[in-house]
This record gives sequence, C-alpha cells and structure tokens, in this order.
Amino acid sequence: MNQKVFKTLEYNKILQMLSGFAACDETKKRCLALEPITDINEIEHLQQTTSDALSRLYKDSSISFSGTHNVNASLKRLDIGGSLNAAELLRISSLLEVAKRSKAYDRSDRNDDKTDSLSGLFSQLEPLTQLNDEIKRCIISDDEIADDASPALFKIRKAIRGMNDRIHAQLTSIMNNQTTRTYLQDAVVTMRDGRYCLPVKAEAKGNVPGMMHDQSSSGSTLFIEPMAVVNLNNELKELFIKEQDEINVILAQLSDKVAMNTAAVELDYNVLTELDFIFAKASLAKSYNGAAPEFNTSGIINIRKGRHPLLDPKKVVPIDVRLGDGYKQLIITGPNTGGKTVSLKTVGLLTLMGQAGLHIPAADRSKLAVFEEVFADIGDEQSIEQSLSTFSSHMTNIVKILDKADDRSLCLFDELCSGTDPTEGAALAISILNTLHNYGSVTMATTHYSELKIYALSTDGVENASCEFNVETLSPTYRLLIGIPGKSNAFAISSKLGLSDTIIEDARKRINAKDLDFEDLIANLEAQRQTIEKEQLEINRYKTQTAQLKKQLEDKNKRIDQNKDKIIREANEEAYNILKEAKELADKTIRNFNKYGQGQAPMSQMEKERSALRDKMSAKEKRLSDIKKDQTKKNHKAPKKLRIGDSVLVLSLNLKGTVHTLPNAKGDLYVQMGILRSLVNINDLVLINDDISPAKKFGGSGSKIKMSKSLSVSSEINLIGKTTDEAIALLDKYLDDAYIAHLSSVRIVHGKGTGALRAAVHNHLKRMKTIKEYHLGEFGEGDAGVTIATFK
Repeated sequence: MNQKVFKTLEYNKILQMLSGFAACDETKKRCLALEPITDINEIEHLQQTTSDALSRLYKDSSISFSGTHNVNASLKRLDIGGSLNAAELLRISSLLEVAKRSKAYDRSDRNDDKTDSLSGLFSQLEPLTQLNDEIKRCIISDDEIADDASPALFKIRKAIRGMNDRIHAQLTSIMNNQTTRTYLQDAVVTMRDGRYCLPVKAEAKGNVPGMMHDQSSSGSTLFIEPMAVVNLNNELKELFIKEQDEINVILAQLSDKVAMNTAAVELDYNVLTELDFIFAKASLAKSYNGAAPEFNTSGIINIRKGRHPLLDPKKVVPIDVRLGDGYKQLIITGPNTGGKTVSLKTVGLLTLMGQAGLHIPAADRSKLAVFEEVFADIGDEQSIEQSLSTFSSHMTNIVKILDKADDRSLCLFDELCSGTDPTEGAALAISILNTLHNYGSVTMATTHYSELKIYALSTDGVENASCEFNVETLSPTYRLLIGIPGKSNAFAISSKLGLSDTIIEDARKRINAKDLDFEDLIANLEAQRQTIEKEQLEINRYKTQTAQLKKQLEDKNKRIDQNKDKIIREANEEAYNILKEAKELADKTIRNFNKYGQGQAPMSQMEKERSALRDKMSAKEKRLSDIKKDQTKKNHKAPKKLRIGDSVLVLSLNLKGTVHTLPNAKGDLYVQMGILRSLVNINDLVLINDDISPAKKFGGSGSKIKMSKSLSVSSEINLIGKTTDEAIALLDKYLDDAYIAHLSSVRIVHGKGTGALRAAVHNHLKRMKTIKEYHLGEFGEGDAGVTIATFK
C-alpha cells in the first residue's frame, strides 16, 4: 500500500498514539512500523486478538509489560560460550519477572477455565522461577553482588572487613602520635590507588617514612602510605583480587544456568513483546471506545456512528456512512466547513486502521471492506501538505491514482478538479468519476459543482450526499445525509452576514434559470427531509413513551399478582395454623376429660382448665374483632344522607342500630341500638341494608377457608415396634388428621408378628364412623403386614 496516503490521512499520528501504549522499545518500533494488510483471514485474527485483550482490560485491571528487555545479544554470547555481567543477568531476571507477572495475570483472568485467542500465548510463557530467584539472590544491582552469593565470597568479604579494621586502627594510632600529628595536613585517612594513605605536609615528607602515591594540585600535600601499613595494604589488595575472582566465578555459574535455558528465555521475550503489542492495540481502542468492525471483500462500507480518532471525542459529531452496497460512488456536497473533508478522512483512516488490526471508533456491527490500495487526494486547508492546493498538483496526483486504481481500491477526492474554470473542471471531474466507476473502484468525492449533483442523480451506482448546515445559526451540524444533495447556501450565508439584498437579487438574476430551479428543488427536498425527520423523531418519542407505559402496566400487574399469591399463601398458612391449634386443643381436652373421668380430680382443676380455654378464645375473638374494626374503618365512607329509621352500623361499638335523630352541625346524632340510645358522630357510622348483614357487607364473611393438609400428612403410618396402647393412640390421631386432609385412603403398617397389633388395629377401625372399609394388603402392597383403610 502506498506510503503517501498514510501521511495524507494522518495514519502516522495514530501509530504515534499506539506506540505510547507500548512498554518495551522493540514493541514501540513495531507499532510505528505497523501497516495495513490485505489478507482478510489475518485481519480478522488480529481483530480477534485485540478484542480479547480489550475484554481482559475491561474485566480486570490493566497488565504492565514494563521490564521486558531485549536480551537476544546476551543469549547469542552465551551460545558461543561467553559469560554475562551483572547488568545483563539482571535484565534477564527482569524479563523473567514480567513473564511470571503475566502468567499470574492470565490465571486470575481465566477463573472460569474459558480460553480465548491469547490463552495460547500466555501458556507458552515459562517464568523459570528458580533461575530468577537465584539471580536476584546473588545480584543486588548492576555493580553489587550479595555477600551470601557464595560461601567463599562471604569468607573473603569478612576478611576484607577485618583487614580494613586493622589498617584503620594502625593509621589511627599513627595520627594520634603527638609528633606525627604535626606533620599531617589533616587528621584523616584517605585512599589512593586502592591503598590507605595519610595527608602529609610537603615540607615534612622525610619525617613520615612510607610510599608516596599522590600529591594535591597545589603541591602542598603529599599522600603517603606509612611503612607500618604497607604489608596490610598488600594483603587487602590480594583480598580484593580474590573477591573479584570469586565474583567472576559466581557470574560464570549464573551464566551457565541461563545458557541451559536460552530457548525458554528467548521464547519468553518473543511472547511478551507480542502480548505487549496486542495489549497496546487494546489500550488504544479503550482510549476512544473502539469496536471491532466486520470485514468483507465485496467493497461494502457501513460505518455506524463513526468518529475521527484525532478529534476531541466530546465535540466530534458521529457520522453514518454507507457505500458499496447498491452504489460505489458517493458525491458529497455542501458549504465549506461543513465537515465534508472530515467525512472523507474518517472513512479512509478507519479503513487503514481496521486493516492494520486496530479497532475503530465506531458503533458495533460497523462494516469495512478490505482494499488492496487506498488513494487520497486531499489538498484543502486541512491537509498536511499545502503544496497540493494548485490545480496542477491535484491533477498530477489524480493521474497517478487513475494509473493504479482498480476494483479493489478506495479512492478519496476532496474538491475534485477545483482551482480551474468551473465548466471545464466540472466536465473533467465527471469524466474522472465515470472512469473510476467503470473500473469498479469505491469512490468518495467532495465538490461544489452542481453538475456533479446531476451526474449522481442520473447515474446508476452513484449517490448524492450532503453535510447538513443550519442557515439560521450559520453553523454546520456535521451530520452526513446520504441520498440528498447539498446546497452551497452562498446567498443565504451572505445575507446573514449583511450583504445588501440588491446585490444578492442581482446575483440571482445572473444564475441560469435551470440552475436556479435545481437549487430550489434541492431546497424543497431538504425542507421535506427536515419535516419528515422531525415527524419521525416525534413518532419515536411516542413509541418510547408507549413502551414505557406498557412496561409500567406489566410491572404493576406483576406486583398485583405477586401480592395476591402472597396474601392467599399467608391466609392458607394462617388457616392451617388455626386448624392445627384447634386439633391440638381438642386432643388435649379429650385427654384431660379422660384423665379426670377415670380419677378423682378436683372440680377446681377442671374449672381452671375451662377458664384458661375461655380466656384464650376471648383473646382470639377480641383480636379478630379489632382487625375487623380496623379493616371496616379503613374501607368505609361516612354516609352523605341519613334519614330517621335508616339501619346503620356503629363502628366503635360494632353494633347495629337505627337512626333516631338527624345529625347536627358537628355531625352528632342519636342512634338506637336495642335498649341502648347513644350519641355518636356520623363518621362512626356505616349505612347498611336490613337484608344484608353487616358482617357480610364489610368483610366479616363467615365463609370457610378450605386448607388442604395433604402437604403435611403422609398417606402411611408405621406402627411396628409400638405397644398396642401406643399404636392405637397414634392411629387415632393420624386417622383424624388424614380425614381432615381429605385423603381417600391410608396405609397402616403393623407387621405380621403374633397378630395382636393387627387385631387391635382392625378392632379400632370397626369402631371408626369415618372408615368406609378396610382390608389386608394384597401382593405388592405388603401382604398381611399392612392394612389399607378407605374413608367415607
């Protein structure tokens, strides 16, 4: 693909942005050298890897590949038997650390065991943890090796520290001598050429025997190594040599360990740079909310809400561009600064980005075609190269495009054939467009020529488009309208800016009548389009409101159904509890009476039991009465008209009465309730009919709530292992529960044994009035060990 179009469409600026998201130097170079490709399968693979990396970035925090160093040179030196220095080994350690971090990131990201196109790359990483830990243990920095890198080094450095202490002690003793101190320039110990010295005055050099190693710039101070420490310095020097030899041994050993894993280290570097490149593309896409386009080889472009990535995302107006499906040429017209050139650049730049594996700043399901070549002749004031502003420069570029264009090319022209005689320029532009149309090239061109609008209207496979302009505000909306040619609006703009109406009318008279009619037709079409668009927006608004109201109604009905089910369920549960409590109370009462009937229990005890039962029933009755009163008060409305003799319900007393007097100004009146005549307020009354009982009218219905106990009562009872008395007591209670639960039949398991339990069960069933019939179980039902009883 030609390199010139990269600069024209500012594709290079996108690559600069991309390189800013890369971590290592090699990846930055690769980003700056990224070019579009034409293999649709490879393009889709690159888009998929970018999408998967972007998904990981959105799902988890970003991953850093900082610390990925190029170690290829070091690995090659190892291949020929060389040894690495501390800095090189630390760079390898840094690389392995990034591999370890990336491996952990992949494991945390794939907690559901799902894989994507990046899983294979992550799986190839080998952190070499033992080697990395060994390097970090031995090497502290580029110029410092740890003391415990080896036992020998530890021993040597311990000896060096001891020797330093001995030398300092000897020199300190010399400095503390009264005679010697007068010969010294300063009472300090210095080092020259790796040997400890004292600063001696030049005139006293004969008084301090030793070896002179240096002197000051002024010559007044000599640095002399006293004879007393010469041997000690010699020994220290030998220790330093041994230390360096041991360091070399350590580095050689570490180098050997790296040499055994050169293939893994090299693979780690290649994989990390590849992942760095992929995640750089994903980070770029995240910065402008990009999406993966769908690709085709049919020349179809359908960009939905596309945005130029170099413009301010808060100000740029998204555009929709359709091209290649039904028409392969799009002629864009309209006033200057309306966004025509931005539309051209957006389509061209997004095409280059998509074919390079980059996501585009557009909505999902946008479509791009794969082109072998992208050509652009954009030379207006927004162009980078101002030299393309003359007609000759334009034509030179157009000639080159016509020589190379074919049916796999995208051609973009800004102000085609401008800068010359309008009549000749328009004719030439139509011929150029017709030639490209015959080639089958996908073409977009901007123009002010009315002839090109007519060409688009009269030629199959060519479509008009315009950039919308608001004449009232003299500002563009930057919306691209396909199917409608645009007006230059020169007269309207000039009038708004204050040009005399006389001059404008004179200019109108100089326009050809056909041209004027055509412009008026375009204006009418634009007015109709705006009207239809407003109506469509209104319709969409109504549809949205209707959908919201429908959803609200469905939600309301759903809540009502849910509350209804809840109320019924709670009522059933309460009814069940009442029945259960009544059953238990009845059982307890029967047991008590049986007990008192057999014994000589005092009447006071029986009366106490009866009183407790009465109190409990009274409490329940009061609670139900209060609930009914509250419900009636909540739902009732005070009667508006009362007549003497009307039947009413006094809510506070829960008594039915007859109106005896009409209410006064405060609403008070007398009501006769049997022998009781009481003054009440009208708000405490409910008007009722004599033929309808108050309880029935105001929710006190005595309708029975039927509650099935089938969910809690089993259809079988097991009496095996029980004595006869225990079994009969359990059976009696069970049969009552089963009968209340409306079970049709039950299965009584008593076993065969001696037959005594079976006989007792049968005798009890004979006395039960609720039992219709019973029989021993048949084959498959338990034979003689089971009795089947059927209720009436």
